[in-house]
Amino acid sequence: MDNTKIALFKGKKIRKTLHNNEWWFVVNDVISALTDSNDPAQYFKRLKQRDEELAKLTDKGEVQFVPPLMLEIDTTGGKQKMYCWNTEGIFRLIQSIPSPKAEPFKRWLAKVGYERVQEIENPELATKRTRMLYKLKGYSDDWIEKRMRGIAIREELTDEWQKRGAKEQKDYEILTAEISKASFGITPSEYQKLKGLKRQNLRDHMNDLELIFTMLGERATTEIHRTEDSRGVAKLQKDAKAGGDIAGGARRKLEKRLGKSIVSKENYLKKPESQKRLKE
Repeated sequence: MDNTKIALFKGKKIRKTLHNNEWWFVVNDVISALTDSNDPAQYFKRLKQRDEELAKLTDKGEVQFVPPLMLEIDTTGGKQKMYCWNTEGIFRLIQSIPSPKAEPFKRWLAKVGYERVQEIENPELATKRTRMLYKLKGYSDDWIEKRMRGIAIREELTDEWQKRGAKEQKDYEILTAEISKASFGITPSEYQKLKGLKRQNLRDHMNDLELIFTMLGERATTEIHRTEDSRGVAKLQKDAKAGGDIAGGARRKLEKRLGKSIVSKENYLKKPESQKRLKE
């Protein structure tokens, strides 16, 4: 199932895709809809030359803004990577575009991503909504608590990566894989194959112990970054391995005591988490 969807603004197609459980919009589509430009990529380039603050945000982002990412979008010629930005980013982008369509577009965007806009203004709504969705899917309260804590730890870590030199989506993937390899002996993509997953979120199909060791590896990595004031992707990668090694060492000790592997083929595709027990 593809994640690319089409939304219409005054007859103009705006492609959007789900990334990290939120909508990301194709930047060129937004520019075309607002400006009728025949070359939205060049328009975006000139826009950043005129607006230094926008250029800084699109390059590095900041606490409130994740920079645009190259995401896979379904096109008539197959999947292509295109610059996409989330709702916050698109709101900031259209502030720089002198267009009479800007205000109608803001209202349209608010309607399209209404829940997400609410969450920007009141972050507690995002947490409540996420908890509710997991509950409806059959997850237990104990599992949900661990998953929510894991989300918070992950966000802290990615904030550190962003501040310390990780710029591209590929950087985040490399660093995440480094922690996973050291923590569990396999990369996230290998982990997904082990559990028989395709596009599903790997962590939504982890059991309690898998979540706990994931959190340990990521939290340890965050603390190493902060203690050593790490800078640059190369140093972040070394830290990621070190943080993962801490989780990996603890995992191996527990596996030796239990006489079984923590890394599990089990997932939550076939029956609710509330029916599962740690049998593997």
